[in-house]
Amino acid sequence: MPGARILIYSHDTFGLGHLRRARTIAHALVEEYSSLSVLILSGSPLVGNFDFKARVDFVRVPGVIKLRNGAYTSLGLHIELDQTMALRASIMEHTAEAFAPDVMIVDKEPLGLRGELQKTLPMLRAKGTRLILGLRDVLDEESALKAEWLRKGAFSALTLYDDIWTYGLEEIWDPLQGQPLPEGTRDKITYTGFLPRPLPEYTLPETWPEVTKDPYLLVTPGGGGDGAGLIDWVLSAYEEAGEGLLPALIVYGPFLPPDIREGFEARAAKLGNIETIVFDARIEHFIAKAAGIVAMGGYNTFCEILTHDRPTLLVPRMQPRREQVIRAEGAEKRGLIRMLIDPEEAGTGARNPHDMAAALSALPDQNTPSVHLPANAMTGTAVIQELIAPHIPGARRRV
Repeated sequence: MPGARILIYSHDTFGLGHLRRARTIAHALVEEYSSLSVLILSGSPLVGNFDFKARVDFVRVPGVIKLRNGAYTSLGLHIELDQTMALRASIMEHTAEAFAPDVMIVDKEPLGLRGELQKTLPMLRAKGTRLILGLRDVLDEESALKAEWLRKGAFSALTLYDDIWTYGLEEIWDPLQGQPLPEGTRDKITYTGFLPRPLPEYTLPETWPEVTKDPYLLVTPGGGGDGAGLIDWVLSAYEEAGEGLLPALIVYGPFLPPDIREGFEARAAKLGNIETIVFDARIEHFIAKAAGIVAMGGYNTFCEILTHDRPTLLVPRMQPRREQVIRAEGAEKRGLIRMLIDPEEAGTGARNPHDMAAALSALPDQNTPSVHLPANAMTGTAVIQELIAPHIPGARRRV
C-alpha cells in the first residue's frame, strides 16, 4: 500500500482533551510528511465539529462518558456498557487490521478504555507495527495512579510498547514517578516538551463577539462538563463587582448541561460586561487576543495558554482525579500562572465572590508564562516529527 500510515487511539470519555491532543499530533505529522495518512479512532460525539487537514481522517466509535464519580456509562446508545465496549473493541480491531498502520499511537490508556485494545495491540505488534504510548505531563497523584493501573493491568501492558512519549518536560513533571514499572520501561521514555497550539489556519467569522473589541478576559472550562462551578463563581464575582472588572467572554463548552447553561444565560443577560458563547472549535483565536485567561487547568488549555503567553488564573478540578490541581500547583510554584482553589470543589466551604473578583481584577497585570518558562518547553510537535521519522519509511519529508 502506498505511503505511510499512522493510527491514533483517543478514547474520549470526558471533555475534548484526548481528541484535541490527537488532532494536534496528526496535523503536525501530515504537515511534515507529504505522503503520510493519519487515522484517528475517537469516541467523541464532537469529532465531526473540528476541521481536519488533508490526509487526516477519523473513525467515530460509540461514545462512552465518564461521570463525576469515576463510573462510565454509554453515551448515545441505550444499551448496556459491556455491549458498547464490545462494539468499540470490535470496530477498533477491524479498523486497525484493515488500515494496517506502520505506527499506532495510543493516548494515555495502555490497554485502552476498559481494556478495549487487548486484542488490537498484540495483533498489530505481530504484524510489525511500531506501538507508541503517549502520556500527558500529569496523570494523577502517585497512589491513585498506582492503584488504578494495578487494577487495570496497565503496568504489564507497558511491555507491549516500543516507545513512551511524555508530552512535557522531565524537570517539571514525571507522570510515572514512583510507579512499579516493568524492567526497561524507563529506557523507552522520551520527553517531547509540551504540544504547542498555533492559531488555526481557518479564520473566524467576520463578526466577533462584541466584547472582544476591547480588552477582555476569556473564561473557558474546556469541554464544560465539569465547568459549572467555575462559571458560577465568575458570574457571582461580576454580580458583586459591577463594572469594576474587564469585560469577559465566557465559552461554556459543549458538555455543560443545557439546563445549567440556561440559568447562567439569565444571569449573564443582566450584566453589561459579559458575553457568552457555547463552543468554538478554534478557540485559540480568542485565547491569543485575551487580556487574561480564566480556566480549569486541563492539558490542552494549559498548552494553549503557554503557546499564546497569556496571564492566567487556573481554578482546577479536584475530582475524580487530581491531575489538574497537581498541574496548577506546579505551574504556580514556577511563576507560570496563578491558582485559586474552589472551596466547594475542595469541600472546605462556600465560594466567596470577593475572592474571585480580586483575582480577576489582578489578572491582566500578572506576568505572562514566558517570564519563567524554560526555553525548550514548547518543542512537542517538532520532537515528535523527528521521533517518528525512522518508523515511516514510506513517507516523504517536506523540503
